[in-house]
Amino acid sequence: MFFSQAGARPQMWEVSPSEHKKWVEVFKACDEDNKGYLSREDFKVAVVMLFGYKPSKIEADSVMSSVDPNTSGILLEGFLNIVRQKKEVQLYWNEIRHIFTAFDRHYRGYLTLEDFTKAFRQVAPKLPERIILEVFREVDQDSDGHVSFKDFEYAMNYGQKFKLKQEVIGLQEMSL
Repeated sequence: MFFSQAGARPQMWEVSPSEHKKWVEVFKACDEDNKGYLSREDFKVAVVMLFGYKPSKIEADSVMSSVDPNTSGILLEGFLNIVRQKKEVQLYWNEIRHIFTAFDRHYRGYLTLEDFTKAFRQVAPKLPERIILEVFREVDQDSDGHVSFKDFEYAMNYGQKFKLKQEVIGLQEMSL
């Protein structure tokens, strides 16, 4: 997935000088005619070089629709921003996967209520059992008694949206 669909808000990530240099080199390598921009096909090749997959038509359309109509493609600055966003989302997804794996102690690919309870007992030992059960039921979207990674990822992303909403409400209240 090129951008998170559920509204995850990845942490800001600082690009190292070597990473930045690599991105610029990929841009230049894909801009074979030294046009100063990447065409749609050039962009696809750059994504393959940096991330190891060919972007879908939808992803390419999304990126190309954001291109300034006065240019014929993606300028270096825009390319660097796109790659930075992609990298931040990738790191955030990896973090969610790491947390899920830590909770999935039996390596089954899903979490049970028991897994949830053990995890919550470690991070919030005084949390009532009733709250843990409510959270589990809410995260278990298909009510099969298992929280899949997809369920877990959705809940984590929803939590990020809720957190952002609370921050906005807090800022609005401060300005009143």
